[in-house]
Amino acid sequence: MPNALLDTIETTTGAKPVFSVIWLHGLGADGHDFAPIVPELVRKEWPALRFVFPHAPVMPITINNGHAMRAWYDIVSLDFSKVREDAAGVRRSIADVDALVARERDRGVPANRIILAGFSQGGAITLAAGLRREQPFLGLAALSTYLPLAADTPAEATPKGLATPVFMAHGTQDPVVPLSAGQKSAEALKALGMDVALRRYPMPHSVCAEEIRDLGDWMTARFAG
Repeated sequence: MPNALLDTIETTTGAKPVFSVIWLHGLGADGHDFAPIVPELVRKEWPALRFVFPHAPVMPITINNGHAMRAWYDIVSLDFSKVREDAAGVRRSIADVDALVARERDRGVPANRIILAGFSQGGAITLAAGLRREQPFLGLAALSTYLPLAADTPAEATPKGLATPVFMAHGTQDPVVPLSAGQKSAEALKALGMDVALRRYPMPHSVCAEEIRDLGDWMTARFAG
């Protein structure tokens, strides 16, 4: 049975969008969290885009004493040296993303004209979903995050998934997802043959103006390609 579509916030930058950006929020946030980034990010020379900001489901989170909040998967440990994520939850969220991608296809925007982006937990789903695609995305933007299901990734990543361009960015003072976790993930992706560079910014677990500018440059290159 197909996944029911997540509720989303949408904004378009022009009539008849020819590219889409699906942007996944972090733990405890919702689709409104990154909607304000659109005017800061978008450039006048870009083609018409549709931005889709889904709301993750509400679920109890182990590290927060079982308190329920919006999340893409449960987090069972704060220790990045161990498996932290609930694998079934990650896979369910990958299916949720696939359902949103299918809707974009039905609206005339195929996967190869979609950028999947995410922050923190949303960035983890961005990497997990993008690496497993048979119809690859135009690009993956993974901000302040890490690679989930790392032990399963070499067997489950597709050749086209591994060929997808990746923008990774991380704060050097991140107390939530340490820079070392982002670095380890970037190295794991490189070892699988991905062309990925991790950009570092002097910030905590957040985004900054320089990062948005660099992401815009990267997106410009994707649209031109």
